[in-house]
Amino acid sequence: MLGVGAYIPERIMSNAEIAETVDTSDEWIASRTGIRERRIAADHQGTSDLGLEAARRALADAGVDPAEVDAIIVATASPDYYFPSTASLIGSGLGASGAACSDVSAACTGFVYALAQAYGQVASGLAETVLVVGCEVFSRLLDWSDRSTCVLFGDGAGAVVVGSRGGARGMLGFELGSDGSGGDLLSVAAAGHRPAGQSPFVRMDGPQVYRFATTVSVESAERALAVAGLAVDDVDLFVPHQANQRIIDHAARRLGIPDAKVVSNVARYGNTSAASIPICLDEAFRAGRLGAGDIVLMTGFGGGLLWGSCVMEWTLPSTKEQG
Repeated sequence: MLGVGAYIPERIMSNAEIAETVDTSDEWIASRTGIRERRIAADHQGTSDLGLEAARRALADAGVDPAEVDAIIVATASPDYYFPSTASLIGSGLGASGAACSDVSAACTGFVYALAQAYGQVASGLAETVLVVGCEVFSRLLDWSDRSTCVLFGDGAGAVVVGSRGGARGMLGFELGSDGSGGDLLSVAAAGHRPAGQSPFVRMDGPQVYRFATTVSVESAERALAVAGLAVDDVDLFVPHQANQRIIDHAARRLGIPDAKVVSNVARYGNTSAASIPICLDEAFRAGRLGAGDIVLMTGFGGGLLWGSCVMEWTLPSTKEQG
């Protein structure tokens, strides 16, 4: 990991604001999800705009010129277009001429999937420097009259730069998987196959997805640690996907990870899908919670149904050490 950055839209939408249009309340939302507010992209901002700003910050943090980037991998479930890829738009905005650009469609697990691809490219020698971006404008995929989904999601972007320089151990283990038989439990219909009458908004079976998430988040994390040859006690920071505070608490409790080692910002941002983990990484780093040599466990889960975990050794010096 050479650099990290994030971008959060300015507009704050509180639970109270949502309660003005649907039958809900701040207490109802917060007690069931832990969410108090979320950020909403401005009308003129697309997913690539959010991702571009996060990418610029990550590259600046890494001290990497856009011309040095060999590949850009963007994880998003809310792209600006079916094509061109959001990665291509971000690459153009950066001036990263010639970089290989592609999108990963893996919903809330997208960042972990994209990070695994970046690792594979660097480890194989196919690339030396890869920019990984998780960015979403999920607010435009929501039916704002559907209380079961509109309270959950928000917009944002996070990015990391992965490279071969430095000689540190870096990525230590991945665990990825899917169960497509549950794909209809959390979905957004698209042009290729849209059942008659189905709207192009998020549809979710909340109880079933909750049961899936509470189980797979723990099992995937345990398998990733096993791949890395590490134990839970070796983990310095646990960065789970920010879907629901109860899921985060459940996973940490089952794994035996104390609250002090858990990153959570779901109260302020809601579920930002593929952007949630890199946003958490950036916030934890800026707050001095990460330093060189720390072991980080990341776990994502969501639509697909997909899951994925990564164990890595953080390679950037703590911001506290940097002054």
